[in-house]
Formats: sequence, C-alpha cells, structure tokens
Amino acid sequence: MGNRALRGILLPVVTMLVFIGLWQAACAIFEIKTFTLPSPWDIALTMYEDSALLWKHVLATLYLALTGLGLGLGFGIIVAVFLHIVPILREAFAPILVLSQNIPIIALGPLLMIWFGFGVTPKLILLVLVCFFPITLSILVGLGQAEPQLREYLGMIGASRWERLKRLEFPASLSYLFSGLKIAATYVVSSAMVAEWLGANKGIGYYLKLNSNGYDQPGVFGSIVCVVALSLLFYYMVVLAEHLIIRWKPRPSRDWKGAS
Repeated sequence: MGNRALRGILLPVVTMLVFIGLWQAACAIFEIKTFTLPSPWDIALTMYEDSALLWKHVLATLYLALTGLGLGLGFGIIVAVFLHIVPILREAFAPILVLSQNIPIIALGPLLMIWFGFGVTPKLILLVLVCFFPITLSILVGLGQAEPQLREYLGMIGASRWERLKRLEFPASLSYLFSGLKIAATYVVSSAMVAEWLGANKGIGYYLKLNSNGYDQPGVFGSIVCVVALSLLFYYMVVLAEHLIIRWKPRPSRDWKGAS
C-alpha cells in the first residue's frame, strides 16, 4: 500500500476520532444533559445494551434497501435502454422522470400506503423511485458516449441494433452506470429508513420512531449511526463491484495545446 493510499485511509479515521473526542469532552466539560445531546459513550453504551434488538432491525433495513436497490437497478437499466433505442420516448418521458424526483418522500409514502397497504410493496415502490432516476440518467448519458467511429464500423459490417447495443454502447456506459449507482446506494438506506418510519413494525426507521417517541436520545443517535454505517457499506460495495467489473480506465485526452 502506497503512502497516498495510506494517507487516504488514515486522515478520515484520525479526523473522525478527533471529532468524537471533542464531542465527548464538550459533553463532560459543559455537563450537557443526555436528553439534549448524548455523548459518544452514552450512544455506544445504548447500542451495546440494545445490540440484539438493534441487529434485528439493521437486518430488516439491509434486506429492504438491497431489494429496493436491486429493483431500481434493473428497472433503471430497462428504462434507459428503451429511451435510448426510441428517442421519441426519451423526449416524451424526460419531464416525467424529472417530476418523479420532485415529489417529497414524506408526502408520497403515505399515499403509497393508502394505495398498496402497509406491507413491503409501497416501501419497495418508494425505493425504486429513489434509485432508478440517477441510474437511468447515468446510463442514458453513457449509452451516447460510445465512439462514433466504432458505431459506424459496426454498422458497415452489418451489426444489428441489438449487437451494437450489446457489444459497444452498453459496455461504454458501465462507468456511467456505476456513477449513478453510487448515488443511488448513498440514498437508498436513508430512504428505506424514512419508509419504515412512516409505517412498519421492524427496521431502523421503526427503531428510530420508537426511541424518538420515548425521548431516548442515545437510541435516536444510535439509529443514525446504523444508517450512516449501512450507507457507507452500500457505497463501498458499489466501489468494489466497479473495481472488479471494469478492468480498464479511459486514458485522459490531451489536445494539441497541451502536448507540448
């Protein structure tokens, strides 16, 4: 491991440890009440005492978020491919795609539960709506970035539309796909928590709601810690998948002015 990579790991860790230490010291020096701002030690102690219960809720949120992200990925790829193949559909549905992202989750969630009940279906619909837009948009951009010369060559040798998509355009869009997937992975856990908070009997959102109603601030902060940890886990899972799947990286272009 090089010095740069080591520094990239150590600096965030040291910064976080310093922040936690200052937080703990401020709570002790200024005698801040736990119900106002719990110290990191109080939060850690509460998470340890509730570890069995908390683990059950974490697994429920993990399953919901993974399922929502997977469905959002599949739906996003299908929509992007159709919009790419049929440009008139892209023009027709582009405003609807943007509109779908401007509806607040806190307002859409109750409506979905009225329409589809209080089961897992409305929560998955909500997560798909959150995930598929950045994925669809990223793939759409990537599908149009294939080399024009290669696209022209495949047309000259008689490659079908499907073959051009499979052999050229979709592989060229993979880096864009992972960029959108990173965004979706970052938001899917917090969105799952909001969906559980609106109506569920398990999950981090449900655990957060119980602790909030009981004015248990260490429990509330413990829920936040779990959400942040899961979000980081999802993000780095996507980073690892990108590293394993995409073995090449495009070389930076240089124009004639910078060649000297």
